[in-house]
Amino acid sequence: MKGRILIMAGSDSGGGAGIQADIKTVTMLGGFAMTAVTVLTAQNTLGVHEVMPVSPAFVIAQMRCVMDDLGVDAFKSGMLDRAEVIEAIAGVLMTAVGIPYVLDPVMVAKGGAALLQDSALSALKSRLLPLASVLTPNLPEAEVLLDRRIGNRMEMVAAAHDLLALGPRAVLLKGGHMEGDELVDVLLARGGAAEEFVTRRIHTRHTHGTGCTLASAIATGLGQGMSLRDAVVRARAYVHKAIAGAPGYGSGAGPLDHTAGMATWPS
Repeated sequence: MKGRILIMAGSDSGGGAGIQADIKTVTMLGGFAMTAVTVLTAQNTLGVHEVMPVSPAFVIAQMRCVMDDLGVDAFKSGMLDRAEVIEAIAGVLMTAVGIPYVLDPVMVAKGGAALLQDSALSALKSRLLPLASVLTPNLPEAEVLLDRRIGNRMEMVAAAHDLLALGPRAVLLKGGHMEGDELVDVLLARGGAAEEFVTRRIHTRHTHGTGCTLASAIATGLGQGMSLRDAVVRARAYVHKAIAGAPGYGSGAGPLDHTAGMATWPS
């Protein structure tokens, strides 16, 4: 199965994150990317300069026309800036029983710009977390969701358990913001034990879009019928190669190379 992946997220005019990174990722991993744009941004490697919201009704119209005609094997959401958009998307997802949903709780851009309104956090937690097949927060996002600091690997495992208690069926807690040369991610699913994935950090400023890319790669794997663990393993390997091959564009946090290793990825 090719894997039809419907992505609800914001557009990044710089091409490094958001819908643009999502489409590249799904395509490079052999899936078929479809989109419902939630917000337009004017941004580059230096930051987000302007934001133009898309109405909840139009977000839903994009989702419905794709679902009714093309069909969906997995959903992925990224930047959902307003409670109204979150509520609308949740209403659609509730009708798509049994289809995997990867929730990347995008809150802050690499340059520091807030991408989730304060009023939307409650809606994200109450409406979308219980629908998610897997939640993929980085450490700052997990700290906001749990309202506490996470400072080491032991606290990451405890945080993964507490995030799971908020409703998702699985959590991949990403440790890229932790200090040190080792990069640790923690995967925990209901009824299972926490598993730690450890890689060596690539010291570079060109990491714009890593979260979007990882979540979309996981969604692609799930939409292609892979187990969660296998989807995570492939997604992490893909992101690692994409960071290592970053082209060096821009004066700030530059984009990845989504074509890195393109000849070797199984569909």
